[in-house]
Amino acid sequence: MAEENGDVSGVATLTKKDFTSDQEPRWCPGCGDYAILAAVQGFMPELGIEPHNTVFISGIGCSGRFTYYMDTYGFHGIHGRAPAIATGVATANPDLHVWVVTGDGDALSIGGNHLIHALRRNVNIKILMFNNQIYGLTKGQYSPTSEQGKVTGSTPAGSVDYPFNPLSLALGAEATFVARAIDTDRAHLTTVLRAAAEHRGSAFVEIFQNCNIYNDGAFDFVRDEKENRVYLEHGQPAGDTGIVHVETDFATAFALSRVTFETHGVVPLGVFREIQRDSYDELVQAQLDNAKGEGDLQALVASGDTWVI
Repeated sequence: MAEENGDVSGVATLTKKDFTSDQEPRWCPGCGDYAILAAVQGFMPELGIEPHNTVFISGIGCSGRFTYYMDTYGFHGIHGRAPAIATGVATANPDLHVWVVTGDGDALSIGGNHLIHALRRNVNIKILMFNNQIYGLTKGQYSPTSEQGKVTGSTPAGSVDYPFNPLSLALGAEATFVARAIDTDRAHLTTVLRAAAEHRGSAFVEIFQNCNIYNDGAFDFVRDEKENRVYLEHGQPAGDTGIVHVETDFATAFALSRVTFETHGVVPLGVFREIQRDSYDELVQAQLDNAKGEGDLQALVASGDTWVI
């Protein structure tokens, strides 16, 4: 394989083909998921991590099909539980490179608690949340990120719910890496993915993704209008927002997460926060390393007060 890919050193050169399964992607024609899939498959070889050391875990939703199209290990879990499954995988085998693919409904509704606890624990996983502000797979109900007043089959008079701000939520959960990208800007999306992959601990990436069937054009103001984008750079002013971006400062990151097209006429993209903190698997391993002796399970079970029934 190494020589076939032009490398005679004995180390195989990975290509997009190595991460592309034999399954034909099946989303609605024009769905933003296609662009994200192509970006991820094209980016993965850069990491130099073999497919058999990589895992993609997903929940329920259109994004859940992602695992079938990656030629890596994969697990298609039940609704909202992808972060919990990924926590077990990453903790049991910290040598694996673990990615979670989820949607705004899957991650922020039934999966809300799993998401925030994975982030606060700083589990070494990379979470890609496709945000199209709608439930696509189940045919267009409003989601936790749908705007107030959203008219759908489940809210014919308009939703009265106040929507989540995914970035603010992730920051509030003390995520150590928080970023945003859009499906149509492949170069920038790849840059964000690269930064997330290099981060040790939980990385949360919101990706604006168009659902052209049930919520077409939801992000046209930033997908089609480049002048409405503010690309964040550490230490540099964030456009005309009056905020100088500092990735390690929580207050700055949170303030930028509140900058929206409605409030400022622009949308920040890039890495909002990145800090270093011990990851969950490292802390668990440290406990195991510090444990004294092999232990006696039977003695533990029989310890303390016991009752015979």
